[in-house]
Order: sequence, then C-alpha cells, then structure tokens
Amino acid sequence: MGLEEEIEAIEEEIANTPYNKSTEAHIGRLKSKLAEKKEKLENQSSAGGGTGYSVEKHGDATVALVGFPSVGKSSLLNSLTNAESEIGSYEFTTLDVNPGMLQHRGANIQMLDVPGLIEGAATGRGDGQQVLAVVRNADLIVFVLSVFEIDQYDRLQEELYDINIRVDREPPGVTVRPKIKDGIKITSSTDQDLDEETITDVLRDQGYVNADLNLQENVTIDRLIDGLMDNREYIPSITCVNKVDLIDPDYKETVDEQLRARDLDPEEVTFISAEQERGLEALKDRIWDNLGLIRVYMNKPGRGIDWEEPLVIEKGSTVGEAIEKLGGEMEERFRFARITGPSATHDEQQVGTDHVLEDEDVLKLILRR
Repeated sequence: MGLEEEIEAIEEEIANTPYNKSTEAHIGRLKSKLAEKKEKLENQSSAGGGTGYSVEKHGDATVALVGFPSVGKSSLLNSLTNAESEIGSYEFTTLDVNPGMLQHRGANIQMLDVPGLIEGAATGRGDGQQVLAVVRNADLIVFVLSVFEIDQYDRLQEELYDINIRVDREPPGVTVRPKIKDGIKITSSTDQDLDEETITDVLRDQGYVNADLNLQENVTIDRLIDGLMDNREYIPSITCVNKVDLIDPDYKETVDEQLRARDLDPEEVTFISAEQERGLEALKDRIWDNLGLIRVYMNKPGRGIDWEEPLVIEKGSTVGEAIEKLGGEMEERFRFARITGPSATHDEQQVGTDHVLEDEDVLKLILRR
C-alpha cells in the first residue's frame, strides 16, 4: 500500500470513529500517524521537483491570490500590477504561477496569481502540492471568491489546512524539550480537556520517548500535533468577492448571509470587480493594513528627506533592524539616530538601535566617518 492509500485509509477510519472520551486516545494516535504520513508524502513530492512553480521572492512582502479556477484572479492581478497574466473564461487558464508587483504607499508588494485550486490539491491532484507550496511562502493570502460561489471558501480552507497551512491562527502554546532520560513530563499553565495518557501517546507517536512538554493553552489533539510538528505555516488572510458588477443590488443581502455563515464579516470583506476595476483601492489598502508594514522616510545627508521611496519594514521594527535592511557598512559606522515623527517624543529625538519605529517616522542616521 502506497502512502496516499495509507493516508486515505487513516482519514476514513477517523471519519468513521465517533468522537467521545473513550475513543479520544485512539483518534489522537490516528491523527498523529496521519500527520507523520502526510509529512512523508510532502517530503517525497518536494524531492520529486516540479516545473513552473518556483517563484523567487521579491519586494517588501509577498501576497498569494488563492481561488478556484475562473474566479478572476488573473484579471485582478493585471488590474493591481504590471503583470500580463493570460486570461480566459475557461478553467485552468493559469498554468504557472504568475508574479506581478503592486506598488502601494511606497511599498513594492509581490502578488502571485496561483493556479486555480481544485479539490484534492493537497494530495497532488492537478500539481496541487507544488501550487500550495508557493502559498506556504506568502506573507498574506487573499482569498478570491466569485460572488456566485461563496461556498468555495470552505473548500479552499480545507485544501490549505491539508497542506499544513494554518490560516488566521497563532502557533499553539506548546513547547517540547527532548531529554536523555526520565520519560515524558507534562506541565500546563491551564486545565486540559485531554487526559495525560492521550497527550503522552501522541508524543510517543511523534518519536518523543524522553521529553518535557509545557502547555500554555487548553489544546485539542489537532493543536497538540501542530505544536509538535515543524512544517506548519501560520499565515494571515483577507477575502475579496469578485464579479459584483454581475449581480442585482438585491442579491447583496444573500451574499452577506453566506459570508456570515462562514464567520466572515461582510464589512471586512472587499467587494470588487476586477473587470471594471471597482473596489481595487480599498483592496490595496486592506492588503497593506494586513501585511503589517510601516514606512520610514530617510533623511539623507546633503539631500534632505526622501519622501518618494520610503524604507518599508515590518511593524515593530527597531532602528537596528532598519539599518540591517539598508545594508552596507552602516551597522559598523552607526553612532546614533535622530527621529522625527509618531515614535518620537520631540523632533530630532536622539535614539539608539533599540528604538521602535512607527509608520511615517523620519529617520536620520549619524555615522562615524
């Protein structure tokens, strides 16, 4: 029996086993084995290689447009960026990952038009694993839905979960430290619904014989396994609904109800028409806000403040991290910096490398000659 058949057999057994306290440990072991098998399959697929899906990261951040075939991702990419993605009204038009560069608020944001996902992509159908591997490297996922097929959101979430992408979730509060002897010791900062035997069985299935496990949350079996595996990616997402130009205004309430049924607040979903370029500025702003980027304007000696091309860095970055991104010899020559803007208590405030920057700060570096 091959790996894919073994995975299917375990998934079927899990689906057919009623979940209760008496079956909890058994299901935990099954899910642990399933995670192990899927990791082996993923490693085999990576070793096998593939064509058309290796996209080098460029710019200040990378965003993946994720959706099923023919929802309008190629049209959206072309409207947002300088890309020229082939567009067609039939399925599977996009055969390779098409990159484009969105320039917004001084940032260069790489946008990837990922080939339309299909059910079964996580197990390799339609080159699905290579496609989803591209998504794993993104800083933000934009779900692109057709206004007529909001239910596709459920299947997209399932496909991403199966390829170990955890959308809009924080990593589990699980810390494990292997040791040489004394078996498995479990400590927890909160009450656990899982019993200690089940937790211990899952650890042993993952290869831990002697280890200290610390739990900082009330974990489910899935969260426990995620915390023990090192191949999970935790990526934020936003959702946009395309083709709104094709519906009557009265149908909008139906769409809103379908979104709410999936815990999507219609106020936080961007409604667009890529074809007619409607709603795109709102989408750009939402992408910026969810990437967590800030702009820092450099005050350059003899040239003044560069308002045209800010240094774009992650929110919470320090002066030292900004210098690291600038590169060159600045780190070695750094004496101090002067800050004017939201993070400063006064104009030209003198600070060191540990000062945390905020959006639209003006930064002047004082360097040794």
